[in-house]
Amino acid sequence: MTAYDDLLAFQRDTEALGQISGRMGWDQETMMPRGSAEQRSEEFAAIEGVLHARRTDPKLGEWLAAIDTAALDDVGRANIRIISQNYERTQKVPADLSAEMARVTSLSQSQWAAARAEDDFAAFAPVQAKVVDLVREQGQAMADGGDTYDALLQGYEPGATGAQLAAMFDALRPRLLALREKILGADAPTALAGEFDEAKQMELSGEMAAAFGYDFNRGRIDKAVHPFSSGSGHDVRITTRTALTDPFNCIYSTIHEVGHGAYEQNINPDFALTPLGSGVSMGVHESQSRIYENQMGRGRAFTGFVFERMQAHFGDMNVTDADAFYAAVNRVQSGYIRTEADEIHYNLHVLLRFDLERALISGDLAVNDLEAAWNDRFEADFGIKVDKASNGCLQDVHWPVGLIGYFPTYSLGNVYAGCLNAAMRKAVPDVDASLAKGDASPATNWLRENLQQHGGLFEPAEVITRAFGAAPSEGPLLDYLEAKFEALYNL
Repeated sequence: MTAYDDLLAFQRDTEALGQISGRMGWDQETMMPRGSAEQRSEEFAAIEGVLHARRTDPKLGEWLAAIDTAALDDVGRANIRIISQNYERTQKVPADLSAEMARVTSLSQSQWAAARAEDDFAAFAPVQAKVVDLVREQGQAMADGGDTYDALLQGYEPGATGAQLAAMFDALRPRLLALREKILGADAPTALAGEFDEAKQMELSGEMAAAFGYDFNRGRIDKAVHPFSSGSGHDVRITTRTALTDPFNCIYSTIHEVGHGAYEQNINPDFALTPLGSGVSMGVHESQSRIYENQMGRGRAFTGFVFERMQAHFGDMNVTDADAFYAAVNRVQSGYIRTEADEIHYNLHVLLRFDLERALISGDLAVNDLEAAWNDRFEADFGIKVDKASNGCLQDVHWPVGLIGYFPTYSLGNVYAGCLNAAMRKAVPDVDASLAKGDASPATNWLRENLQQHGGLFEPAEVITRAFGAAPSEGPLLDYLEAKFEALYNL
């Protein structure tokens, strides 16, 4: 066997162990008994220790040095690119720090859930401070004298920098705010009202997943407090949530997570358990969930189908026709919760988090001051005061589990989705005719062929550029939002 063969064989086992760790995380969120949190934290620390040892094994460096990349094909060179990047990053982090991070963040997840239920940020602040300190220490180790936040960002969006994202978000903000002001000055459409059986919501959730091509033979839907997707290849699991008076939460959480899940299911099966066998970045991943949820799922064509299925499951509703239903689905209003936000406000939620987490990592913002800083910024951006911590800085699980650098990829994913939507509709001009029948396959087939199948073969910006035909920019997203909501609100 060659050095490359030895490297890939070793990497295959590392990838498999990573999938097992991910399955433990899925179990913790969906099935694990409440009293098991402390033991699970030790289990996570143990498996993270094994993974860290494999990811920093000196044999990796020896194999990488022995491989002539010029003799490899595109797939081989892509594998080497990702393994090299991860090896260089991971070996800078001490093994005990990596294990401690896994232990603390596993335990902090249950502590966050308890504090969130009690709306008590002060009780959780010492835990959050410990997590921030550990993340900062990791980032400083990986940065090796460079920018700490940029080093953290590479774990979610390789090649991106905080300065680049700040410039993009600064370009988004003025047109978003101007559109928001025009919309909020217009008459709001009727909101969906009533109670909707939660078991029937889950049945409808399954129908929505099937419409967008989620393969139930290799996946499942469960309920979680915070919806997420987990796994890759032949085991990709998604979660959703239900609320008696808000079926849209379940429907669109499901479609969103199906976007993530379908991306993983549609990657070239030859890449399974290799570095190319997962989505290339969180921004690209988010582009799939957002285009499924918004440009397709909230479009006039597909909402007509959803309206028919809602009537079939729940009978007559206070919203009585497909046009009014489309308006209700896309109703714009200031709200506390990011995951429930309309397309206009969503990016404002993300920009708030991006600025605050950069300040946390730089040390310009102390954790004890986080709640006040959040509340002040939220009132300035959304025009309403935060009423409780679960509607404010305790609403998301990301910071409690150390995912700092993750939030900006949500808005980057929206930007990417705007680019992909423009290209997809140009290539498949009759896509809405199929969506109106509940058939998303023309759109999802285009996404599979032009993006999803590639997995990690290309770098993040490159895979979007190849599908879009130009370098990604915020323009197509803003054009789409203005056209959609100016028509919907008769502006």
